[in-house]
Amino acid sequence: MNRDQVMIFLKKSFRFLPDKFYVKLYFRLRVGRPLNMTNPITLNEKLQWLKFNYRFPLQSIVSDKLLVRSYVSERIGEEYLIPLLGFWKNYDEIDFDCLPDQFVLKCNHDSGGLVVCTNKEKFNHGNARKKIERSLRRNFFYIGREYQYKNIKPMIIGEQFISDNGRIPIDYKIYCFNGKPDIILVCKDRFNNNTHKATYLYFDQDWNYKTLNKFDENINNIKIPKPKNLDKMIEIAKVLSKDFIFARIDLYNIDGKIYFGEITLSPNSGFDADITYETDLMFGDKLEIPYWDNINRKI
Repeated sequence: MNRDQVMIFLKKSFRFLPDKFYVKLYFRLRVGRPLNMTNPITLNEKLQWLKFNYRFPLQSIVSDKLLVRSYVSERIGEEYLIPLLGFWKNYDEIDFDCLPDQFVLKCNHDSGGLVVCTNKEKFNHGNARKKIERSLRRNFFYIGREYQYKNIKPMIIGEQFISDNGRIPIDYKIYCFNGKPDIILVCKDRFNNNTHKATYLYFDQDWNYKTLNKFDENINNIKIPKPKNLDKMIEIAKVLSKDFIFARIDLYNIDGKIYFGEITLSPNSGFDADITYETDLMFGDKLEIPYWDNINRKI
């Protein structure tokens, strides 16, 4: 049994392990080194520390892809939200006749429960139903023990498909340390039915490419143009992240029109095995976490 098979077995079979024991075991298998939560120094380690020592109700609100819309509307304005087509408790409630030719279905409580439709006549309902219903049955908390997901009521959300000249738009993920926007992770060619391999690249705010992933040195001809209104995107990220010690603010930018994607409090659930150890240390050095006891604001 290889490492990936071990991790799948762990997630399915060890659901009822104590949270800290599970996290330490999963961290060792996924990241490849022991987890130090007594004196965390890397970003991955500090995100694990925050899971157990920094909890308050707003975290669950912004992690719910339906409820976060109100939070975003209040902070930066409704004009940054992708138009909502509806929300439903189960797949059978969806009236597809009322949906446009292009749309997106996703679940509000997890990561990965997403279906993109670019042509309703060719939409595969069987595959979509299987993916969505599997997601609805899953409590995302048990995958990485991120407390903010534990009590979210699963729902299906329908949103307008925002197109970048017919393509799925680039996702700009802005890392915010202690409310201060910093590095930007650019995700290109996601959810494209394997027609292209997804690309994940880091840029600084001056749009200089940074080799922070383990295999970035093998990537040639980096040609991702600087998005229009980047300064505005950074300003939005600052506003939306100010209530959190760490947050990643995900945005889209279609020819200067900015849309909100989501707020992620623990990227890769604090098990990011793609970045180098030096990157992990650098990110960790940027994040200041308080060690006094009264920071633990449990729900």
